[in-house]
Amino acid sequence: MLMGELTEVRYEWPSSSSGESTLQEIGSNKITVDQVSYINDSIGLHRVENQNHTEPAVSLHLYCPPYSNCYMFDQRTGHKSVCQVTFWSKYGERTPYITQMLTTPENN
Repeated sequence: MLMGELTEVRYEWPSSSSGESTLQEIGSNKITVDQVSYINDSIGLHRVENQNHTEPAVSLHLYCPPYSNCYMFDQRTGHKSVCQVTFWSKYGERTPYITQMLTTPENN
């Protein structure tokens, strides 16, 4: 964490057999300056957010190896969507910023 404070909430993976259901929270913590946080598929899912509406937060995210897509989950339903990940650099080289729509956005 480079500046400010973020809140990380961790969730269990949704059960594919249960249909739509709210994601189940399994833990949360505050991430402050000079602290790190880690997640992988065996730990579960997570949401990281700045809950302070007046103070900015700056965090650095490292993905090794880099990947092109990840899943995004609706906390209320457990519905899974694919989203494109963009990187500032890969393997030490600056990447061009390119966007493309992978799925039709939901009408929220």
